[in-house]
Amino acid sequence: MINIKSPGATTSASILLAFAASICCITPVIALIAGSTSIGANVSWLEPARPYLIGLSITVLSIAWYQKLKPVKENDIDCNCDIKKKSSFLQSKTFLGIVTVSAILMMIFPLYAKIFYPKAKVQGASVVVNANKQQAKFNMQGMTCEGCEEHVNNELSNVKGVIDYKTSYTTKSSLVTFDKSKVDVKAIEAVINKTGYTVKNYEILK
Repeated sequence: MINIKSPGATTSASILLAFAASICCITPVIALIAGSTSIGANVSWLEPARPYLIGLSITVLSIAWYQKLKPVKENDIDCNCDIKKKSSFLQSKTFLGIVTVSAILMMIFPLYAKIFYPKAKVQGASVVVNANKQQAKFNMQGMTCEGCEEHVNNELSNVKGVIDYKTSYTTKSSLVTFDKSKVDVKAIEAVINKTGYTVKNYEILK
């Protein structure tokens, strides 16, 4: 149980909560850098709890700042003088400020997560016979931000036969155009599932 009267506990808790609130988007980026995209979205089950974790993180940070800025009572002045002489950097306002900025950056990570993904390459469509061109919409679960879109797009860009794609986390779907003579919907579904974002169903559009 966290002791909210302890400055160290509140700062640590705020960082942990902020990280937990964004881990669903941070993990795919870490996985991409590590070269193991299959574990990218294994924490997507945390996504529904994200608003609550952010709220808790803000609450804990507010408590930490209140503890740091609250007026000192007269009968505590002597004790506080002794404490200030012994206080470390980890108990300073500067450290709390660093923790606060770090927590905020983690909480808003989904807003800029896409910058960590390489620009996906779209394979040329000029060599595709129109009769072989097909389009399918894949409905999936687990996507929470633009970074998730980039994660899926990055994997689709490496599939031979995929011509174009448009992934949206708001509609939780990916519209993929492909050359059916080179790849089929089942293979594309398997590639998407490999990212950790599960395809619930798909439909052939044309």
